[in-house]
Amino acid sequence: MKIGFIGMGNMGFAMLKGIMGLFPKNDIIFSEINKNRCEAVCNETEIEYVDSNAECANKSKYIILSVKPQYYDQVLKSIENVVREEHVIISIAPGITIDYLKNKLGADKRIVRAMPNTPALLGAGMTGICYDDKIFNFEEIEIIEKIFSSFGRFRKVEERQMSAVTCVSGSSPAYVYMMIDALADGAVKYGLPRDAAIEMAAQAVMGSAKMVLETKEHPSKLKDNVCSPGGTTIAGVSALEEYGFRNSIIKACDLCYKKSEGID
Repeated sequence: MKIGFIGMGNMGFAMLKGIMGLFPKNDIIFSEINKNRCEAVCNETEIEYVDSNAECANKSKYIILSVKPQYYDQVLKSIENVVREEHVIISIAPGITIDYLKNKLGADKRIVRAMPNTPALLGAGMTGICYDDKIFNFEEIEIIEKIFSSFGRFRKVEERQMSAVTCVSGSSPAYVYMMIDALADGAVKYGLPRDAAIEMAAQAVMGSAKMVLETKEHPSKLKDNVCSPGGTTIAGVSALEEYGFRNSIIKACDLCYKKSEGID
C-alpha cells in the first residue's frame, strides 16, 4: 500500500507532514514538476520522489491530487492511462467535482473529494470530505479517514456542500490571519510592542476556538459571556456591528462560494 502525492505545494506538504506521523515513510511517495522543490522536500522529510505523475500513480494505491485547479486537466491527462479501478483517487481542489474527474478518468474510477486547509501543517487542519461509502471496502474507508485525521479533524459532508466547506474552513484561515493582524495593529496603536500584540491576538483566537470546540456552546452564547453590561467588550462588539464586521465575513463567504462554483 502506497500513498502518492501528485504535486507538493503548500497544501500537499501540509498533508504530507501529518501523514508521516501515522504511515511508514516507505509507504509514501510524491511527484512534483519543480525539481528543486523535490530535492528540498526529500531532504527535509526523507520521502522519496519519482520523476513523473504516471510513475507516482502507478506505484500508489491512494493517489492524492494536490495541485491547483488550473493544472488538473494537465495532471489528469498524464495519469489517465495508468489509473485503474482499484485506485483510490483523492482530490483536494476547490470546484473540481467527482463527475468531472470521472469524465476525465473513467466512470469506474473511485473518487474521494476533500477540502483541507493549511493549519494541517501543524496538525490542526479541518477537512470536509465526501465519497460514496458503497464503492469502498472497510479497510479503504479506514485508510481514507486515517489520512485525514492525521493532520487534524475531518467531517464527512454531501458533495453539494463542498463549496460551503471551502468558505468556512478552506479559505477562512486567511480571514482569521487578517483579524489577528488587525487586532495587533489596534494594540500597537496604544503602545503594546508588535511581537507581544501578535502573540496575544493569536493566543486569544486559538483559545476562543478551543472554547467553541470543547464546551459545545453556541458562539453567540460564549460572546455574551464576555460582554458585561456597560463594559468594554460590549462597546467593542457594538462598534463591530456598526461597521459591518459580521456582514463582511458573510459577504466574503458569498464571493468565495461563487468562485468555487464557477459563478461570475
